[in-house]
Amino acid sequence: MKFIILTQGCKVNRCDSDAISASMIYEGFTLAKNDDIPDIVIVNTCTVTENGDKKAKRLISKLRRDYPAAIIAVTGCYPQAFPEEAALNDCADIVTGNSENLNLPALISEYIRKKEKTVRISPHENVFREPERFASSDMTRAFIKIEDGCDRFCSYCIIPKARGRIRSRCLESIAAERDFHARDGHKEIVLTGINLSCYGSDIGLSLFDAIKTAADNPLIERVRLSSLEPELLTPERIEKMSRIKKLCPHFHLSLQSGCDVTLKRMNRRYTSGEYAKIVGNLRSAFPGCAVTTDIMVGFAGETDEEFERSLSFAKETGFARIHVFTYSVRPGTAAASMPNQIPEEIKERRYQAMNRLSISAQQDFFAKNMNAVQKVLIERRTSPEYINGYTENYIPVRIYGGNAAKHDIINVRLTDVGENFCAGIIV
Repeated sequence: MKFIILTQGCKVNRCDSDAISASMIYEGFTLAKNDDIPDIVIVNTCTVTENGDKKAKRLISKLRRDYPAAIIAVTGCYPQAFPEEAALNDCADIVTGNSENLNLPALISEYIRKKEKTVRISPHENVFREPERFASSDMTRAFIKIEDGCDRFCSYCIIPKARGRIRSRCLESIAAERDFHARDGHKEIVLTGINLSCYGSDIGLSLFDAIKTAADNPLIERVRLSSLEPELLTPERIEKMSRIKKLCPHFHLSLQSGCDVTLKRMNRRYTSGEYAKIVGNLRSAFPGCAVTTDIMVGFAGETDEEFERSLSFAKETGFARIHVFTYSVRPGTAAASMPNQIPEEIKERRYQAMNRLSISAQQDFFAKNMNAVQKVLIERRTSPEYINGYTENYIPVRIYGGNAAKHDIINVRLTDVGENFCAGIIV
């Protein structure tokens, strides 16, 4: 039987889908090709925003119309966070959460035998569930999930309910997947997790240990970190990380708001001043590094003054890029019952203002890197005129002239600033 997996949401979900795919193939199922009609459709959902739930429901309904004879299995964060609601979806034959996603081959086989709708959503275990096998990736960078869960309980966030408490992967398992991807030709590893900064806190290790392990293969030339929570990045930890020369100087440091009053309502565990010191420490230890971030606008109770303070702080910090998003009420979170929820039209105005700053900040960062020679990891040729790649500090580059293949790392001089990229020539 042929299957496809449709993944919504973050890089952690993508890693989970890869693990599901590897398990399905091991159990005798076949990954469908582009022109195949699948017998099985697996939807790995996201629930970080209300819109994510809506997208999941629309997709599941569409899939039932497009593939009326297929087995439709729904997994991921949405069923885990809202099991009763997900179980009522008439279009799904199998509903399970993150805690059971690696059991999908068995659940599908059971459905084939019994032809009865299956709902299996269990509480999270207290240990990281090590994948027994790995899936080849056609992406240029190989993603390795090293941590799951979060204990922070920010007032707006449903993720602790969807993902459970912090659980860290053992170094031996990280090394095994690193070597698997290295043999596949990957030169860059991206370490990812729900709360990556907390890696190792439950097993007596730290994020430094995972970075060192990921780098400890001569075929791996670059190690990159996905999104980080800032408060655990002490000066000592940053200094240790700087010793690993393969670590890319790019840090996506989640901010959420540049206003201390808003941060307190969000139950974030730092002030804007503390955040600024962490950014300064990173820039001292990694000269020329890119610091990117997430900023939420329209959080419950956010006044005009609070938003302006957040906007000013973001401008002062000089981010390389800002991912801007509007606050979305999530049932089951503390913020859902807070007074003074912000009207949608005000959220939209604030989004547009912060997004304009994001565009300007990215252009400024690109300009600072002009005429520098950067090592670029080649991704693909998307035009006869140029090939695409990324620098160590995560600048997207179009390289005009010359030839290079996917996975090559070449020296490129940045020569011009485009709308969302830099132009360059091979040195």
